[in-house]
Amino acid sequence: MKIRKGDTVKILRGKDRAKTGKVVRILEKEGRVAVENLNVFKKHVRPRKQGEKGETVDVARPLPASNVAFFCGNCHQGVRLGFEIKDKKKVRICRKCGSTV
Repeated sequence: MKIRKGDTVKILRGKDRAKTGKVVRILEKEGRVAVENLNVFKKHVRPRKQGEKGETVDVARPLPASNVAFFCGNCHQGVRLGFEIKDKKKVRICRKCGSTV
C-alpha cells in the first residue's frame, strides 16, 4: 500500500466524496484506511459503571484504500503515487507533477 499514516488523502467514493483529510490509521491486511473526521458514524456505548449513563460517540470507520487517492500539495488534486530511486533511497513521487512526496 502506497498510502501511509499522516498522508493527506482525497475521498473518491461514498457520502464524503471530494473531501480531504489526514490518514489516522491503516489496516493493511484488510486493505482499509481510516481518515480523520471523515466517514463518521454514531455508535451507542453502554454504561460501564453503575450510575453512569450510556452515550452516543462519533467513530471514524475505515474505508477501502481503493476509494481514496493521495492529495498532492503541488497539484492540489488527488493523484496516483509512484516510486523513484534518488540518492540510493526509494522515494514516493506524484505521477502528475513529478514532485517528491
